[in-house]
Amino acid sequence: MANPLLGLIFHWIGGFSSASFYVPYKGVRQWSWEVYWITGGVVSWIFAPWVFAFLLTEDLIGVLWSMPTDVLFWVYIFGVAWGAGGLTFGLTLRYLGISLGMAVALGLTTAFGTLIPPIYDGSLWPLLQTLSGQIVLAGVAVTLIGIAMVGVAGRSKERELPEEERKAAVAEFNFSRGIGVAIFSGIMSACFAYGLAAGETINERTLEAGTSILNQGLPALCVILLGGFTTNFLWCAYLILKNRSAGEFVGRLSPADARDNELLRVAANTLRSNYLFCALAGIAWYLQFFFYTMGESQMGAYDFSSWTLHMASIIIFSTLWGFYFREWKGVSRKTLTLVVSGIATLVAATIIIGWANYITAVG
Repeated sequence: MANPLLGLIFHWIGGFSSASFYVPYKGVRQWSWEVYWITGGVVSWIFAPWVFAFLLTEDLIGVLWSMPTDVLFWVYIFGVAWGAGGLTFGLTLRYLGISLGMAVALGLTTAFGTLIPPIYDGSLWPLLQTLSGQIVLAGVAVTLIGIAMVGVAGRSKERELPEEERKAAVAEFNFSRGIGVAIFSGIMSACFAYGLAAGETINERTLEAGTSILNQGLPALCVILLGGFTTNFLWCAYLILKNRSAGEFVGRLSPADARDNELLRVAANTLRSNYLFCALAGIAWYLQFFFYTMGESQMGAYDFSSWTLHMASIIIFSTLWGFYFREWKGVSRKTLTLVVSGIATLVAATIIIGWANYITAVG
């Protein structure tokens, strides 16, 4: 029997993991973005998914090998598309700024990732005929309102910055270009939800093999994340070649510095810590979807609402991290009230959706 309360807890843990994964990267030193991003990515997209799936599911290779080619193809392709959305998300922030960029891109990701699967499989109209279904959709609407509130608060914070800091924060602001990229990023990022929906056949097969309900989504994650790794690997490989940064993987020093024992020692210590921080970031990133699939397994008939819960919890915890790192220090009372209200709205949305799933499970 489904347990939406447990599912909600899992989604919150996953959201916290997603919001926290970038924190270890702050400890990386002397590495270019492409080097530490792909290093952490190998852990999060390749190592962690396969290790967890091998340990927690039954006959992983047999299950995947038995899948029709078209199932694996579409799950993988949706992963590739999701990877493209993640990469262009950075451009969204570059052209629109963090607040406006996140509000537009994550709002679209939430809407498309939540609503397209039930529209595609024909379950949306029956959903609208039930009270619990109407409550779920109301929760989705409240989530979008909360995302917009946090975005407006972020925009207000940027406007309160001194002119020099504001220009530095969004030096390449371009609304028309940014909106176009944000739409692309939002739609492509939602493809992760489509990949999970396309992987339902894999879930069914692994359950037949004896895998527990909580862990049924792990085999499909291996395929989706392989697709995401493909996109990110190709882009990072291009940047590594362009910037000639491959030597950073081994802490390469100039011939003169290589003769200095102290510099060699510092470089070796930095290299070890960089790999450790990237591994921690990669594990934290993977855990968001590890707990996501566990939460989805407990949401019952309206499991598609898991995507909304996931996005809402990411924004909640990301904003709280912003408070921790003093990103909201010195803002006006009006802006502070708006961002706190946005967080409260998102918390209320997760409760609304969880409650709707609960009354369906018990009723």
